Amino acid sequence: MTYSRPLLLFLLGWSVLWPAADVVAVDAGPPGSPWRVPVGADGVQRVSVILDSYSFRPYHVIVGAGKPVEVTLTSVTMLTPHNFIIDALAVQEEVGAGKTVVLTFTPTQPGTFPIYCDKRLWPLPSHREKGMEGILDVE
Repeated sequence: MTYSRPLLLFLLGWSVLWPAADVVAVDAGPPGSPWRVPVGADGVQRVSVILDSYSFRPYHVIVGAGKPVEVTLTSVTMLTPHNFIIDALAVQEEVGAGKTVVLTFTPTQPGTFPIYCDKRLWPLPSHREKGMEGILDVE
């Protein structure tokens, strides 16, 4: 069976945009214990977060209230952009596919706050609906 080049390119491209339902990203679930972010000598709490296909790593992060938090967001996906949203703290950062962005904010109140990505390719479910969520605990 042979395919024309345009059809083959279409099929290959579509397979990237529409992954199989049973494909699960590596480390998509909670990877064990929450990650407690250390405070640097300069008083800044620094953490790196990987944005992959429908997951954040680490999934659960703990920081202290009243101290700046610097988050280095790295998207390891090659085609799909992501974002990093914490509604209650007015945090929203866009991260292009294969890009790294540094985000800084200072949480002032203790609490547990959901983190999520709301990107979507219509008519597919959003990344959040596919499990791209995390937790920020502020102590």
